[in-house]
Amino acid sequence: MENPDPVKEGCEETFPWDLGVFDAHCHPTDTIASQHNIPKMKARALTIMATRGEDQDLVRQFTNRYGVEKGILELGGSQADLDSSERLVPAFGWHPWFSHQIHDDLSSTHSDPQRPNARQHYQSVLSPSPDDDEFLASLPEPRPLSDLLDQIRNNLTTFPSALVGEIGIDRSFRLPMQWAHDREEKRDEGLTPGGREGRQLSPYRVRIDHQRKILKAQLNLAGELQRPVSVHGVAAHGILFETLKKTWKGYERRVISKSKSRRKSNAAGAHENEATFDPGAGHGTSKATTGSKPYPPRICLHSYSGPLDTLKQYLDPSIPASIYFSFSRLVNFSNRTEKAVAVIKDVPNDKILVESDLHSAGDSMDQLLEDIVRSVCEIKGWSLTEGVKQLASNWKRFISGAGEESMNQLSALDSGR
Repeated sequence: MENPDPVKEGCEETFPWDLGVFDAHCHPTDTIASQHNIPKMKARALTIMATRGEDQDLVRQFTNRYGVEKGILELGGSQADLDSSERLVPAFGWHPWFSHQIHDDLSSTHSDPQRPNARQHYQSVLSPSPDDDEFLASLPEPRPLSDLLDQIRNNLTTFPSALVGEIGIDRSFRLPMQWAHDREEKRDEGLTPGGREGRQLSPYRVRIDHQRKILKAQLNLAGELQRPVSVHGVAAHGILFETLKKTWKGYERRVISKSKSRRKSNAAGAHENEATFDPGAGHGTSKATTGSKPYPPRICLHSYSGPLDTLKQYLDPSIPASIYFSFSRLVNFSNRTEKAVAVIKDVPNDKILVESDLHSAGDSMDQLLEDIVRSVCEIKGWSLTEGVKQLASNWKRFISGAGEESMNQLSALDSGR
């Protein structure tokens, strides 16, 4: 028997928009005109992603108009008593689909790393290496990685609540072919340039080693400025985990088991039935207690589609970053699967987020949020009121970090054996 659809089953219950629903990941800048729908939306706040050169400034513009200025924790639910213009939290970063456009000048031995040979660059970062002159000519001049990082840093400084995102690794994506002349003239002017927009896909993918370099540089910047990140991972769950793991190597938390804690209880005065959470790093150091680090403090795996085994790796209490898992109707429930249900059941209640991942603000985005919230609540066994409150609390903690350390200590206690 097929699993029932929680959206249909629970639709008779009035949805509690007044408690505050928060979209952890979306792309309204892809449809610029939809920004006028943002103040009218039922969702309390949207976390909007930058992905490429064409939308970095658009995210700034949207945020200047609708960005959250008060503290994140002050964001309530009811729109009646809140400023409807404070609706966005921005994220600035470079998506793996566009990572081929970035030249790694920071580790380059090229005589003039700021001005690479475009053809050679694309032939070195794309697989298979292209020799199609027309395709190569359609690609933009490569941008130095140092320039990109300076832009992201400036945006993060301008917007204190901003994240780094959308960043990540994607093994399945193929670049679109160049525009056919007759089609380019008919493209939808309402869409932000740079996306696929229905173009035929090429055989070319961005090499994983290059994607990892661009991702690592942005992760390091997020760690330096202590900002959370929104991470894309498709067909690369193991590679992504290992890439993230390398950034916190040497900073792992020490979690003393309950049995060891009991043996030390007389000398240390520890409670008899508790595990001990030590925020210090591995190798006998206390790196994790300092400020700037090479890894982000909080990581959201957006529209998480990995298996249970990878989920368990991310739940290791020795990981010094707080890992959140976000789910969307479009990606995770386009076809409801047992894997998606099992993963959501196993994600800790305080580490789950919801998102629309939609490219246009308005009623459709609200509906996708309601759908995924209903699905998560049904799977978790929550009432809508309980679930919406929990998800709102999780989003605020992910964005601001407030209360994160105490939650990590509780997780360590639960994991200690």
